[in-house]
Amino acid sequence: MKILLTGKDGQVGWELARALAPLGEVVAFGRSELDFTVPDQIVSAMRSVRPDVTVNAAAYTAVDRAESDPDTARLVNASAVAILAEEAKRAHALLIHYSTDYVFDGTKETPYVEEDPPCPINVYGRSKLAGEQAICSIDGPHLILRTSWVYASHGRNFFLTVLRLLNEKGDLRVVSDQIGAPTSAQELAKATAELLWRHGARTLGDARGIYHATAAGSTSWYGFANEIAQLERPDSLDRIIPIASREYSTPARRPGNSRLSNEKLLRRFGIALPAWEACLEACHATLAGKRAELELSSGNRGAERS
Repeated sequence: MKILLTGKDGQVGWELARALAPLGEVVAFGRSELDFTVPDQIVSAMRSVRPDVTVNAAAYTAVDRAESDPDTARLVNASAVAILAEEAKRAHALLIHYSTDYVFDGTKETPYVEEDPPCPINVYGRSKLAGEQAICSIDGPHLILRTSWVYASHGRNFFLTVLRLLNEKGDLRVVSDQIGAPTSAQELAKATAELLWRHGARTLGDARGIYHATAAGSTSWYGFANEIAQLERPDSLDRIIPIASREYSTPARRPGNSRLSNEKLLRRFGIALPAWEACLEACHATLAGKRAELELSSGNRGAERS
């Protein structure tokens, strides 16, 4: 199986490059090799690689910046995705694409299912919805995996931001009235690889459509921050202060309810991500291992110099 992976340097893409490697030949592109704002580069990459599967982890993910840069957000998240979908269909290749809870407005009181009508409330959500719609209208073999609140032990994300702030002075004011499922990039990548390994590209292509793929369970950003602190610095829990969304002004509005039902993914493919707490603990352990390696390496260099 030949797999073309985009966005290899992002949180999910970095994990995918490792998770997909045992399944076949992975040809991975970062932004420096494949710029989604240049359509010809997408066509050239797809036609030169001729993949059996294309996994698209490239995206414009700067939610707040998108409010003042809507053209670029739509170019990357919709127009480029449409070209990728056309080329995948032309090559008879399965396209796996990641989307977001932000396609919903967050007013529903129960978890969203795939059949709920989207109603994004910010530019980022609208651009991601346009990408979904392009893929579905082109109708080649595809899976769209909607996920939420992605974090990893690398990159820029809420998990690492909280870790940094815990080691600084002062209180952490964290929104407590937005609910969702913190989802580990590593576990999302593992689930993607498991889908391909267990079912194969042809079967997945025949089951084309939208599926939700988040960690099990849910919490608020405040609850997420507390769990991070419990793992990193339990003595700092009293510094984390819950606030309402209206007290934390951002250019882009966020959904109040970002919970996604994963029942369809489990029922159709037998795939389920672990509970968000277990995923967070594993991610924190991975980061702790990286820190230990770095400290050991630094100590060895110091010994060599002395």
